[in-house]
Amino acid sequence: MMEEEELEFVEELEAVLQLTPEVQLAIEQVFPSQDPLDRADFNAVEYINTLFPTEQSLANIDEVVNKIRLKIRRLDDNIRTVVRGQTNVGQDGRQALEEAQKAIQQLFGKIKDIKDKAEKSEQMVKEITRDIKQLDHAKRHLTTSITTLNHLHMLAGGVDSLEAMTRRRQYGEVANLLQGVMNVLEHFHKYMGIPQIRQLSERVKAAQTELGQQILADFEEAFPSQGTKRPGGPSNVLRDACLVANILDPRIKQEIIKKFIKQHLSEYLVLFQENQDVAWLDKIDRRYAWIKRQLVDYEEKYGRMFPREWYMTERIAVEFCHVTRTELAKIMRTRAKEIEVKLLLFAIQRTTNFEGFLAKRFSGCTLTDGTLKKLESPPPSTNPFLEDDSAPEMEELAVEKGDLDQPKKPKVPDNPFHGIVSKCFEPHLYVYIESQDKNLGELIDRFVADFKAQGPPKPNTDEGGAVLPSCADLFVYYKKCMVQCSQLSTGEPMIALTTIFQKYLREYAWKILSGNLPKTTTSSGGLTISSLLKEKEGSEVAKFTLEELCLICSILSTAEYCLATTQQLEEKLKEKVDVSLIERINLTGEMDTFSTVISSSIQLLVQDLDAACDPALTAMSKMQWQNVEHVGDQSPYVTSVILHIKQNVPIIRDNLASTRKYFTQFCIKFANSFIPKFITHLFKCKPISMVGAEQLLLDTHSLKMVLLDLPSIGSQVVRKAPASYTKIVVKGMTRAEMILKVVMAPHEPLVVFVDNYIKLLTDCNTETFQKILDMKGLKRGEQSSMLELFRQRLPTPPAGAEGSSSLSLMAPTPEQESSRIRKLEKLIKKRL
Repeated sequence: MMEEEELEFVEELEAVLQLTPEVQLAIEQVFPSQDPLDRADFNAVEYINTLFPTEQSLANIDEVVNKIRLKIRRLDDNIRTVVRGQTNVGQDGRQALEEAQKAIQQLFGKIKDIKDKAEKSEQMVKEITRDIKQLDHAKRHLTTSITTLNHLHMLAGGVDSLEAMTRRRQYGEVANLLQGVMNVLEHFHKYMGIPQIRQLSERVKAAQTELGQQILADFEEAFPSQGTKRPGGPSNVLRDACLVANILDPRIKQEIIKKFIKQHLSEYLVLFQENQDVAWLDKIDRRYAWIKRQLVDYEEKYGRMFPREWYMTERIAVEFCHVTRTELAKIMRTRAKEIEVKLLLFAIQRTTNFEGFLAKRFSGCTLTDGTLKKLESPPPSTNPFLEDDSAPEMEELAVEKGDLDQPKKPKVPDNPFHGIVSKCFEPHLYVYIESQDKNLGELIDRFVADFKAQGPPKPNTDEGGAVLPSCADLFVYYKKCMVQCSQLSTGEPMIALTTIFQKYLREYAWKILSGNLPKTTTSSGGLTISSLLKEKEGSEVAKFTLEELCLICSILSTAEYCLATTQQLEEKLKEKVDVSLIERINLTGEMDTFSTVISSSIQLLVQDLDAACDPALTAMSKMQWQNVEHVGDQSPYVTSVILHIKQNVPIIRDNLASTRKYFTQFCIKFANSFIPKFITHLFKCKPISMVGAEQLLLDTHSLKMVLLDLPSIGSQVVRKAPASYTKIVVKGMTRAEMILKVVMAPHEPLVVFVDNYIKLLTDCNTETFQKILDMKGLKRGEQSSMLELFRQRLPTPPAGAEGSSSLSLMAPTPEQESSRIRKLEKLIKKRL
């Protein structure tokens, strides 16, 4: 029972001594210790095992027990001392608290005494400064009163003087006095409730109204709208009246300007009435000459009468432009049928020259002032004169390739007067567009006639393949039209002109380029009846002559030049046209047309060389390869193929020297056409002996070397063939070599032969395997067992690839397609 009670006591004690992690961490920080007994996770068993790790260590157990007992006694002493020291702590704390409360009461009393003394001091200071503040207010009020009385005196005297001077028309003195009176009156806005002040303000307004009416009457008298002529020169009274008008309501100034300009241009409206001969476009120079004389006359007579900041000379010129635009628009609507292209261009040229003269003479600041609205200025770089100083220079710039991509000149500031008069011609620019349509149609017809008359280019490798001269002429004319039209308008007429450009770019591609490509005797689907007849009679397939090859290369080079220049033309048109219309400029269709001409030209060259090699390949397939007894030099059919290649390729390469990338395309397309055809004819060579297969392998290697050297064959400068082309040749001809190596391999044992075929050709097509067995000359019985073994030895396709493999087997290969074509040819021959 005693032991149980002791165990329960120990458990309760341990439960009480369980501290939270935060408290334990705080104790460790305040009393750091390395003693295992001080750890929170102390384990007595582990501690004892540490002290007595072995049985031998139990020999000194008494010594360890004595040390622990000594440590316990020391801890008991320390605890006893601490407990006794805390006996009087509560009494000392209460005593310290009472002393602190007494000190706080004493401090509060002192603060209250200080506050009372401060309030007494503040009251004393207020009594001392009360009289000083009263004096300050009195001084400020007195100063304001004196200033206001002075202003009132000035205002009253000024109003009286202003009324007197107005009656005497002393505008010079009125100009200075009126400004001062208005400035003084501003100080009395807050006193308008006083009757006397309000009366003075009304008198000032009445004086201003009277001045305005009086000045307008004086100008009406000096410059009557009808009747007498203008006086010989300005008067000082009117000059001073303009100074007064500057101070009055701005409407007075606008009325003076409007009436003066109207009276100044009244003679113009009479001289150039719609029914007068000088009013028509052919005499438009007289309009601009008249206004120039009037501006000179104004400067001499009235230049000093109006203030400089009124810009009267510019205002007269701007109003003249508005009147002229209206009058020209009216007369052109009436006589629209009489407008011809030359007459229209003459009038526009003279008008734009006049607008340029205005830009040099005036700043254009009045175009946004009052009722004179500034016309919408054109976007940057639409003025053709910023890029083309004269027509001859403009034509010379377009002669060489890339003429539309010349470096730009430094940008000249925009002409603020652009279109202020010439805008009226825009509705009639359809005459110009129709004329250009007609001219371009005649130009294309002339190109066609010249080509027929001169014939194809001469076979000269130094000059062959050059761009046709008509192409440069066409784009020179395009450049001229584009610059000329952008001078006339940058809006819808430019879009109409672009449509015309598109039309004749397509016609040039069709009539000059595609229309003059030589016609082949073979079509893309196979041979025609005539070619089959020729073949049956033993004649060779017709080839292009040297002149025809040069013509094809020349057309290809011309199409390439047109493609690049059309792209530059599109960029320039977008620079010239208004920003809102840029999206409507699109020559992609025309560029695609030239790309089609390029592709057609390359295809013709490939077909010609391909057709030239056909007889040699046919001869290869008809040879008795099972009778070949020894391997010699390359076969005659290889020599024939190499001969055709050496005849055609250097001519094509030299004529396409300026368009190297298209020559590379020609080589790639020829390789893609010739190699599958060669493999197709290779399958027709059956049966083949071992020696025959070796001879064919030698021939195949010879052709492979020739094809790899095709881009630089017959050239003194040897260049490395493009990697893309080399890859095609190596892949195709290696397949042909692998086919022959399989044919050369013994067919027994069957498993080794089949595995060797799968390894070399990686071809899972049963038809190809069947063709190789035919080439080996095996009998049908042997072939059936080998075909069955081949199907068994085929590698299993990966999951998910069954559909694709079946589709690939279903789709005809190039060899199958070519075989079908040959069968059709044979059927036609038999029927013939």
